[in-house]
Amino acid sequence: MAKRYCILSYKVLILAIICCFINANAQAAPILKLNSHGHDVIVLQQNLIRMNYDLSKVSGNYDKETQEAVKAFQKDHKIKVTGIVNRETWWAIKGGKQNVIVNSQSSINEKIILDKLSSVPYGRQFLSKKEVPGIIATAKDYIGVPYVFGGDTPAGFDCSGYLEYVFAKHGIRIPRTADEQYKLGKLVEPDDLEAGDLVFFTTYEPGASHCGIYLGNGNFIHASTSRGIRVDNLDNTYWASRYYGGKHIVK
Repeated sequence: MAKRYCILSYKVLILAIICCFINANAQAAPILKLNSHGHDVIVLQQNLIRMNYDLSKVSGNYDKETQEAVKAFQKDHKIKVTGIVNRETWWAIKGGKQNVIVNSQSSINEKIILDKLSSVPYGRQFLSKKEVPGIIATAKDYIGVPYVFGGDTPAGFDCSGYLEYVFAKHGIRIPRTADEQYKLGKLVEPDDLEAGDLVFFTTYEPGASHCGIYLGNGNFIHASTSRGIRVDNLDNTYWASRYYGGKHIVK
């Protein structure tokens, strides 16, 4: 009898843990609707643009245009069309496949099909030393490209869209936003950074909200809001005061 009671108690405990896990995940997904605003809306809009839904800009405001893009996404993915981002829609968008639309062979050549890339692990080094020169060369190819908030193409980049694009050119899939990119690699002191590592800064919001690729000798390349893709130095007064951390991704 006691043995049966212990087994029953154990099953109840396991069920409780599973329920807590599901509930925690549910709480982690925001509910977004018309007139919502903030970082989650930015992430939503960036992902919708990445998947080529009809959205003209990333504003951080859940406007009518965003609502229509969400409805289109829900229709395409057989989710109840409400224009409201519930848990199901949020996780589908965060992990959704890119809806690539091409009109010519030249545009096919320019498109990066993210689903064919290799996703990198969080918290570990993943970039081999032999890949670093190519990554840096590609990054420098876009010096002078203007900054565009929410941009992730050579027509205009934001900081995290630029990193995502450069790595994708080499078959490496990294997250789209700076805060997610900060979860990559191992946190190291500035003196321990190697060329190819990532550097992060606190700018428009607390935490890792700006990012770049470390080039060595204190220099990094990034999408500056004022001057587009350029090289700056960590000792620069502006960047030194906003430095958030360096992540070692080179193995």
